[in-house]
Amino acid sequence: MTACFTRVGSDYGLNTLDANPCTLLDFSRLALPDGAHFDGTTGEREVVLVIFGGRCTVDVAGKTFARIGARPNPFAGKPYAVYMPAGSSYTITAHGSLDAGLCSAPSDLVTDPYVITPDMVVQIDAGAANFSRTLYNILTTSSQPELPAARLLIGETFVPSGNWSTYPPHKHEVDNLPHEVYHEEMYYFRVNPPEGFGLCRHYSPERGYDCTYTITDSTIFMAPHGYHTTCSAPGYTNYFLWFLAGTGRIQAVALDPALAWVQKAVPLIRQAERSS
Repeated sequence: MTACFTRVGSDYGLNTLDANPCTLLDFSRLALPDGAHFDGTTGEREVVLVIFGGRCTVDVAGKTFARIGARPNPFAGKPYAVYMPAGSSYTITAHGSLDAGLCSAPSDLVTDPYVITPDMVVQIDAGAANFSRTLYNILTTSSQPELPAARLLIGETFVPSGNWSTYPPHKHEVDNLPHEVYHEEMYYFRVNPPEGFGLCRHYSPERGYDCTYTITDSTIFMAPHGYHTTCSAPGYTNYFLWFLAGTGRIQAVALDPALAWVQKAVPLIRQAERSS
């Protein structure tokens, strides 16, 4: 199996993946100093720019989204994002230091580019107890049904100190609606403070692997298949940008049957927390 975990560079310019087991998804980190610009083309892919920190102007397919971006880093509020359709040329110009991610997937959708502002990003509180976490849905069919996209589903997750996320572990590797649908997925991690760490478990009894990766700042987990779950080390908050592409844009996951009972306990745990 091709490596499913790697580090993403932070040098000025476009930092691409040195390994990628996925056939649909791709990711790059874009870092620019004040006044610098980056020119690119989307080709036969839809590309979503998610701003981790800083401001920029995006010129794409005849439209200009000027001086967008508000948060200084991914832990400081909801993001701005820009959807860039297939067949587009674009220029990204930094106003101050810019830190951003570019998520992409194949597309033949004909549509205009658009900006996703923080007020369009929907907060979801998931889990309970020490597997509670906060999600920001950026581009999903449940939270932004009016926004066009061919394949991409995108959001952010914040995992508090010592907590677990994507728990119980789930997979999405076969089409079996309404129980499961095929999607590749990537998690791009940041850690606060940045010297901290976390863990990511990735396993598949059917395929015969069980791997554990050490999450550090600016690493990425790539899942073409298999169950997955993550946790933050005590004292540190882990962030990950998650994005999926596969069969359509309906989300449906299969929980590990050995651990699925934990999800059924969430309402009871929440009720106990409210009563305490």
